[in-house]
Amino acid sequence: MKRREFVGTLGAAALHRLPAASDTASARIARIGVQLYTVRDLMQADFEGTLARVAAVGYREVEFAGYFGRTPGQVRDVLRRNRLLAPATHIGIEPLRGDWARALDDAHVMGHQYLVVASTPDEDRRTADDWRRVGELFNRAGEQASRAGITLAYHNHDYEFDRLGDLLPFDVLLEATDPRYVKIEMDLFWIRKGGQDPVGYFRRWPGRFPMVHVKDMTIDGRMVDVGAGAVDWRGIFAYRRLAGIQHYFVEHDEPGDAIASITASYRYLRALRI
Repeated sequence: MKRREFVGTLGAAALHRLPAASDTASARIARIGVQLYTVRDLMQADFEGTLARVAAVGYREVEFAGYFGRTPGQVRDVLRRNRLLAPATHIGIEPLRGDWARALDDAHVMGHQYLVVASTPDEDRRTADDWRRVGELFNRAGEQASRAGITLAYHNHDYEFDRLGDLLPFDVLLEATDPRYVKIEMDLFWIRKGGQDPVGYFRRWPGRFPMVHVKDMTIDGRMVDVGAGAVDWRGIFAYRRLAGIQHYFVEHDEPGDAIASITASYRYLRALRI
């Protein structure tokens, strides 16, 4: 996927200052997870060894982005050996149009609570009506998932904030989907890359964001380890209850040293009081 250039309207003040918080109690993040896309090359070379290294950093939750040729049962066994939980995994949109029942069965084997559609193909997002049709698909699949005890969610990038006339695709999708059946995993880097404020969405759509991708950004729009950028994490996470956040997944799309990156991000978040 081609990444957009940084939106120039995001200045230092926008990154550093957010409205006054609604959640005032000071606490630490209870669940710090990691999206395994960050360590994908290591996973490809040494699946079980990499998960052991992730656990050694201190993570107890992981989010998958593929099982690297292993069955859900095999992956589950590796997780158990390393005392890891996998509340979520990323999937493509294709299973929603195909053997959705099998995807739900696999989720049960893995212990997933959430199946997260990672992105929307180009052909499904050219017009506002395309996004409404995606919303209808999500509603149907999400209702089936709910009956099976699984929650369907969608993960944003920045293209959901490229205007279609007067409309933002992200708004169209949120309006088209039933909050009972479709949740959002907000990527806190890409929403800012798209020129939007996550807190504004938390206020407009309370309770719809049980998961977030925690990815830091510099003033000039580069992705960096959490704590090395300019994002006001306390300001965002002060709204955690309003948003409904339950899981915080660290991610870096192109880390120089993947283990060093997830270690630095974990240590920052572990010490952060919100």
